[in-house]
Parts: sequence; structure tokens; C-alpha cells
Amino acid sequence: MSDAAPTPLDPYSPQEMAHKVEAGGVNKARLDAGTTLALSVLAGAFIGLGATFSTVVATETGLGYGATRLLVGLAFSVGLILVVVGGAELFTGNNLIVIAWAQRKVSFSALYRNWALVYLGNFVGASATAIGVYLCGIAAFDRHQVGVTALMIANAKVGLSWQEAFMRGVYCNALVCLAVWLGHSARSSTDKILCVVLPVAAFVAAGFEHSIANMYFIPMGMFLRDNPEVLAAAQKDAAFFSHLTWRGFLIDNLLPVTLGNIVGGALMVGLVYWFIYLRKVGEK
Repeated sequence: MSDAAPTPLDPYSPQEMAHKVEAGGVNKARLDAGTTLALSVLAGAFIGLGATFSTVVATETGLGYGATRLLVGLAFSVGLILVVVGGAELFTGNNLIVIAWAQRKVSFSALYRNWALVYLGNFVGASATAIGVYLCGIAAFDRHQVGVTALMIANAKVGLSWQEAFMRGVYCNALVCLAVWLGHSARSSTDKILCVVLPVAAFVAAGFEHSIANMYFIPMGMFLRDNPEVLAAAQKDAAFFSHLTWRGFLIDNLLPVTLGNIVGGALMVGLVYWFIYLRKVGEK
């Protein structure tokens, strides 16, 4: 007996998903610079809003470590939901454009141009959101405990070794790109949201590192490191946060995390799925 014909509710097959990602990569690479930058700023802001939500949720839950990490991850997933459903250009997800490059549908210069523009736009959007949220004064919520949470998150990130930051970046973006990949199986916004939530919650709960999220988290910590009320609530002095500097942000964290994100997204997900589903097509 032959298989039943697919219904409008059936997900796209992995083979179909690969072709959708390829076509999407071509379209992304062809966007003009202004549109790319505008959509990238939006994506950075969306991730920053997800990071804000997760910071509030992480504060004094009383649920224990594992349950708190899961809840924080679920909250953070709103950022990628906004990107995927709302439409925006996120550097980590755009690592999948490598599939179109491997199919020779996108040149290396076009790939690099997209990644560079999107990374810049994400930086602007995420850091501007950090400034805006700081000016909102939400760090004072819960007797400045929200500020303490934000400060401790940032300090932990700049305290990672290069090896830790790089490897956490690898596995983070493997999960992010798998979330985006799974989203291409969806036929509705509800399906897309369900595809995104758990992989994102998994990377956050596991403590993996997302370069664009860190463009929000670490600047927020830098804004708060000299805040006397937050320091008093944290029961720490300013010297404890001495690594929260531009060097700590850009060199000790963002650089290795970004490199790890590229390896995890472009190599471990993008090129692997290209090899499985599209390589033979390209050889014909």
C-alpha cells in the first residue's frame, strides 16, 4: 500500500526543510544593506527583551537550581520566538546560510557580508535594549534583587575561560540552529513556537553561551557594577566585579563565544544537514 498523501497539517520533511533553508539563505544574502541592518537591530532588541524577561524570572524563585534554570530558559525563548515568527535577522540563526553557500547558490563574500551586517545590527539592537532597560530602573525591583541577578549573570560570563566560553558557544548555537531548522518543518506559527521553545530552553538551562544575548547581558552588568544599591543588595564590593570591563566583554567572552557559535551553527548543524540532504543534489 502506498503512503497516504500529506495533509496541510503534516510537517515538512527534513528533505523539504533543507530546500527551504537553502532558499531562505539565498533570500537573506540578497537583502539590501539597509533592510538587513534594520531587521538585525530588531533581532538584537528581541533577544535583549528575552534576556530581560529571563533575568526577572531568575530572581529569587525558591524552586531549586534545575527547576529555576528550566523556567529561565522557557522565559528566554520569547526572544527567538519574536525573531522567527515576527521576522528579523539574527546572526546565530543566519549561520545556516552556509547551506546555500555549500550549494554554490551564495558566494563567500555574500555570506560574509550578511554575517558582518547582521552581527553589527544585532550588537546595536541588543546593547541599545540594555541601555533602555537600565534606564527603566527595573534593577531596583524586589529590593534591587533583579539588579543583583543581572550583575551576577554578567560577572559569571566574563569569568569563563576561553575554552569554556568557546565550547559553550558551540553547543549553544547547535541548539539555536536546530530550533531554527525545526521551525522550517512548521506550517503554522503555533508549530514554529513549539519547535523553538525547548531547544532554546535547553541551551539556557545548560548554561551555554549565546553571543547576541551576551551583547545585552554583559553591558547590563557593566552599567550596574558601580550601583551602590545593587552592590549592597549583592553584599559585594566593586572589586569583586573587576573583570566586568570592555576587555572582559569583547575579548574574554564575546570573541570566543562568537567563534564557538559559528562552529556549532554553521558546521555542526548547517554543513551536516547539507551533507545529508543536499550534497548529492549539488553534485548532479
